[in-house]
Order: sequence, then C-alpha cells, then structure tokens
Amino acid sequence: MHFSGDQALLYRANLWLRTAIRVLLQVLDAHVESPEGLYDAVRTIDWQKYLTPDHTLAVDCNVRDSQITHSMYAALKVKDAICDQFVERCGRRPSVDVELPMVGLNLHIYRDQAVLSLDSSGESLHKRGYRPILTKAPLNEALAAALVLLSGWQGNTPFVDPLCGSGTLPIEAAWIALRRPPGLTRRRFGFQGWMDFDVALWTELRDDARRGVLKQLPAPIVGSDVRKDAIAFSIKNAKSAGIGHLVKFAVRDVRDFRPPAEQPGTLICNPPYGERLGEEQDLKLLYKTLGEVFKDLCQGWKIFVMTGNARLASFIGLQPTEQVPLFNGKIPCRLLKYEIA
Repeated sequence: MHFSGDQALLYRANLWLRTAIRVLLQVLDAHVESPEGLYDAVRTIDWQKYLTPDHTLAVDCNVRDSQITHSMYAALKVKDAICDQFVERCGRRPSVDVELPMVGLNLHIYRDQAVLSLDSSGESLHKRGYRPILTKAPLNEALAAALVLLSGWQGNTPFVDPLCGSGTLPIEAAWIALRRPPGLTRRRFGFQGWMDFDVALWTELRDDARRGVLKQLPAPIVGSDVRKDAIAFSIKNAKSAGIGHLVKFAVRDVRDFRPPAEQPGTLICNPPYGERLGEEQDLKLLYKTLGEVFKDLCQGWKIFVMTGNARLASFIGLQPTEQVPLFNGKIPCRLLKYEIA
C-alpha cells in the first residue's frame, strides 16, 4: 500500500493503523545488480538530510529473486555507503545500534529493484504492549484487528469469541469500539529519532486522539475458553490494555456457550488448525460442536471462523456465504462467514 501526505499524516498513520506492521518513508528506488551497484546508488543520497554523525542507525534487509542474494551483506553495503559519505564530508560517521537505532532503515530488493526507506515505526506496529506472554498458536494483534474490521462490526452490537485464547480478538474489538488508537500508549516510534521530529505536533495529535476515546463500550464484548490458563492470560492482557473493567472473560467450554445479550451481534473465532500429527482427528468434534452451537443459539448473528484447515471446517456443517483468503504467519487460511437465519 502506498500513500502520500505531510508529517502529521505520517504520525497519524503510526498512531492509528491497526493492520499495518510498519510505515516506511521511501528515499531510494534503484535498479541494482551487484553489491557495488547498491553501494553506489545509496551514495547518491545526501544523508545529511536524514541524520548526523551523532545518530545511531541500523539497516534491516529483505532480498528475493535478485542477483544480490545475501541480505546481511546488502545491509552492510548500505551502512558502508552512508558511513563512508559522512567520513568524507565530516570526518566522523554514525554508529550502528541494531537494538534501538535513532534512525532505522529498511531495504527491500526484489528482482534487482532496490527500495530503501526510513522506518518511521521502529518496532513492529503489531506489538501493542498488552500481550507480553504468548499462548499456544497466538493470533497476531494486527491480524486480529483485520478480522474484526473485515467482519464489518461497528462496535454497537455484541461481540463474542468463544475460543478466545489470550484474548486478542476481544481486546482489539474493544479498542475499535472505544475509538482507541492502537499506538496511543506506545513508548517509542521510529520517527521520534529523526532530525525533523516535531514534539509539539506529535503531542497535539496524541492528546487529541486520547480525548476521543470512549469511556464505556456501546455493547457487550465477551471472550471465553475452556482453558483456565488462557482466560488468566486474557484477563491480564485486558488489564494491560486498559480495558480489564470493560471486557468480560469466562472459563467455558464452547458447547456451553450462550449469547451475552438478546440483540444479535458478531461472533469471530480462530479454532486450532490441527497442524500436528494426530491433532486433526481430535479437532473434528470441536468443529462439529461449533456448527451445532451456531445453528441452535446464534440466529441472526454474523459468524466468522478463521481456519487453516478446510477439512476441519467442513465439519461445521454449514455453507459459508463468503470466504476471504488470508495468512496467519506462513499458514494459508480462510475467514469463513456464516449467516444463521
């Protein structure tokens, strides 16, 4: 995805984007066929516009289908080109800090086309800060938010996840309903180390966003899971997300699920896919039970099941009205929509 705008838009994008991993500001797009060609291309940029010898930097690189095949060596050539330019002009060079650089750079080379960008985000935007402990098969926060947004749920009807794991779907749903930006309490963004970082503008945008956050949920949001440890994680994560008093979690087998309100709402769940040998047979009953619960208790609800196993999904026993292809990490999945009349 590409877009253009001013500095305020760059800050807002990092603050508000729920499904993005990082926001990059492109500074170079060049055809390169060798490490030396990459070095020369990077040297064409006036790097004094972006950093000083007192800055620290780091280069993250991804290479695919190109004559340059080694990503670490490509990153090294970019670093060398920048540092050599500073030595020639200033007699000093920036230092490298791979853990917490003041200026992070992202290099992507695909079919000999190199795109070099300033990384305005820093740490991946999916890391919201509320989930330090990962349970089995966690759902990425950005993907969880994407599922909620793809469902079309607006926040004014009930939301349920009967297989909530560590609570990521209910928490992301709550933040959407409360109009709370995912980056509101983030400690640091990459752009805060840039030479042109406008503290006053950033503070104004963040404070304005904070004033718009609702105090109460418009409708119930509920998560449940048969595992006590998962619910303990969910409760802890919701507290860390600042919504522990708003979202309800309970230890409950999916067969004991009951809608939290008379008003129909949206149900989204991410059941296990059965990747390990022998698991698929055990999970057939779970998928069958889900189908029975949907048919018996969820009339009028919009139901979405994220699964990476089409065979298991068939045991739900219902025909999906829509299917959206997605990836959970490297696992190809589908978001299946069911509407119970």
